[in-house]
Amino acid sequence: MLDLNDIALFVRVVRHGSFAEAARQLGVPPNTLSRRVQTLEARLGTRLLQRTTRKLTLTHAGLAFHERCAAAVEGLTEAGQELMTGSQEPSGLVRVAVPADFFDFFQMKWVAEFLAAHPRVRLDFVLSDAKADLIAERIDVAFRNGPLQDSSYVGRQLLAASSDCMVSSPAYLATRGVPGALQDLANHDCVAFSHASGYATWRFLNRDGNDEEVQVAARFSGNTAQALRRAAMAGLGIALLPQLIVRQDLEAGLLVPVLPQYQRKGYGMHVLYPSRRHLPLAVSAFIDLVVEKLTPPSPQSLQ
Repeated sequence: MLDLNDIALFVRVVRHGSFAEAARQLGVPPNTLSRRVQTLEARLGTRLLQRTTRKLTLTHAGLAFHERCAAAVEGLTEAGQELMTGSQEPSGLVRVAVPADFFDFFQMKWVAEFLAAHPRVRLDFVLSDAKADLIAERIDVAFRNGPLQDSSYVGRQLLAASSDCMVSSPAYLATRGVPGALQDLANHDCVAFSHASGYATWRFLNRDGNDEEVQVAARFSGNTAQALRRAAMAGLGIALLPQLIVRQDLEAGLLVPVLPQYQRKGYGMHVLYPSRRHLPLAVSAFIDLVVEKLTPPSPQSLQ
């Protein structure tokens, strides 16, 4: 019969990334933890962890076992904490992996408000466009742009309604006029991702669900969405950008929608987490915050 304490120790070792750190947090000798995990592996008849001098790596069996057990262990730990504190208040450290430009569109004041509302929660952000290894890097939750490709974790799409929309500064439209049809863009300056030809082809779905496209001339081009956003705000032309990035500018009137009946489907953002069941309250609360703050309004509502 499996010793549930050994399972809990295994989950702690995985969460902290090493026997030494887990032992420090638990106040026990590292060799005691190592021996207990070895006992668990012997009981299961399979190796759960690959041990090297630098790091621990989960085997395929270890990953599957951790996914099944981690939520239960965390749930029991939370239940005990809730009984001891007499509340169901989110608490603990949450390590969050986000794209490198996350704080270009996610306001720091929202983080401050979240921490003020949940005084027992601590947030640790890992900003990188690289795909984080949630287990190895001890990540509790990750937010990723684009299509979901990694099936090793639990994931769901956020901001499913997000799409790319055309925007421009009010000053540009006041000078050059407002295009009345998609083909009018051929006579306008546009801001687009870099292409050797100096032109870009924009493809859309119209309100009837039909595909339409137009070739535009890029007077200003760049290789990041933030560069194109700033160029559009400076009046350099019409840009096609994700609503997520331009939401605050639209609300502030720094940018305005152009031909809002045309949209280009985007991939939105996905949230990933290692465990399949019972997210910690602090993780759930932070996911709710991101969904609330980043769900974009329709361009029509901003006209």
